[in-house]
Amino acid sequence: MQLSERLNTPISTAELERRWAAVRRAMEMEKIDVLLMQNNNDHMGGYVKYFSDLPATNGYPITLVFPRDDDMTLIGQGPFGMVKDLPHEGDGIRRGVKRWMTTPSYASAPYTASYDSDLAAEALAPYSGGTIGLVGPYQMSVAVVDHLRRGRLSNAKFVDTSDLVDRIKVVKSAEEKELVIRAARMQDGAMRAAFGALEPGMRDADVAAIAQCYSQRHGSENGIYLCSSAPLSTPTQIAQRHYQNRVIREGDYVLLLVEDNGPGGMYTELGRTAVVGKVPQAMKEEFAFTLEARRFTLNLLKPGTPCKTVWEEYNAFMRRNGRPEEARLYCHGQGYDLVERPLVRHDEPMTIEKDMNIVVHPTYTHKDISSWVCDNYLIEANGPGERLHHFPEEIVELG
Repeated sequence: MQLSERLNTPISTAELERRWAAVRRAMEMEKIDVLLMQNNNDHMGGYVKYFSDLPATNGYPITLVFPRDDDMTLIGQGPFGMVKDLPHEGDGIRRGVKRWMTTPSYASAPYTASYDSDLAAEALAPYSGGTIGLVGPYQMSVAVVDHLRRGRLSNAKFVDTSDLVDRIKVVKSAEEKELVIRAARMQDGAMRAAFGALEPGMRDADVAAIAQCYSQRHGSENGIYLCSSAPLSTPTQIAQRHYQNRVIREGDYVLLLVEDNGPGGMYTELGRTAVVGKVPQAMKEEFAFTLEARRFTLNLLKPGTPCKTVWEEYNAFMRRNGRPEEARLYCHGQGYDLVERPLVRHDEPMTIEKDMNIVVHPTYTHKDISSWVCDNYLIEANGPGERLHHFPEEIVELG
């Protein structure tokens, strides 16, 4: 089946088949009969995208039923009663889907909460006495799971199979790695476009909009564009659109994060600082230390290293050098999710593994200087490879 020309950089069918086979082998080993997943956005909705190459967007749920021994059932937004049976090769958009069903349900209309659940129950009926794996239950509607457990599937065993899928999903294939690199290259261009146009009188939102326009014209579909400006020696932090109304003035510094997906849906993120004028020497020196902090982290990112170890050693490094400890998330995986496992911190059970896509972004304020740097790396056999972004590792001077 020829894929539709409307699709933006679809993944190959061979890659989808590789994923399905890998997950089904894991399901067989753990005696899972069928997987159930539901996403409603393209920022942290990577499970549905991973299995179907279709993004969930705008708060509209897409529910997937993935049997161990059969093709998928896809449930999404659409008219009442729409049901289409499809061949394995698909219809030019949906591949590996045996049945596509729709219903007009909305989270803002609570009385529609059972609509997706009823269709999911129909697809799961053959497994009413089996083991159903929930993939990413943090993303799933409680209404869906409760409805299934209390209704026709009350005799089924429900288990959390997020780890089963994550262990496969976070290790990137050659095709996936190429999409990661394309995302990084796209963001290089977005950062150049935004800082190239930046001038006093613009608002933070204008700078972010330039980066967003460039990205979307070069294959991006979704993401975030965080920006914040402030006078020198006044700490600030990157912020969402609602907080981007400040007018940029001569002598200000501007932080910009471009964290969006590239053609094909893989996320990377690029963060830099620009100064509308001359960069003070103290700011240059702090940035040099920030690069040192990142090098320290990169030296720890070797396959088999526990994330907790990286977290603890990084914070010890920051304490030794009189800088604030990290208390949030400064290093993590990316893929179809803007934040994908592993999370480099004390509570992540995963270890660093070869072919992960890892972003490192030490971010802190020291002596009233907000300093950071943000780039992606693919983990190779002995640790991180070359930096994926080509944008210079410097504070951009716009004087």
